[in-house]
Amino acid sequence: MVKLIEVYENSKGYTLREVYVNPKHVVSLREDVRFRKKLHEGNGMPSELREEHAFTKMTLDKGTTGLEIIIVGSPNIVESKLRHTGRELLNG
Repeated sequence: MVKLIEVYENSKGYTLREVYVNPKHVVSLREDVRFRKKLHEGNGMPSELREEHAFTKMTLDKGTTGLEIIIVGSPNIVESKLRHTGRELLNG
């Protein structure tokens, strides 16, 4: 399992929380420019984030459907954290 930081939407805007991901269930990673734009505009994003942050939309295999979550960090950074486990990435 790999610990990452997720941007999570709640009733008051967005917040950050830790999420543990099994790298075997990662289907795809892609940059999410929508969240970067929200950060630059200040649309309810957490104050802990800086304008330099990038965001990755991660798709996880959830059986018959997928689950998409937004992770703080560029796809390259997220991929390197997932690869650090010694397992092959993107089995799917």
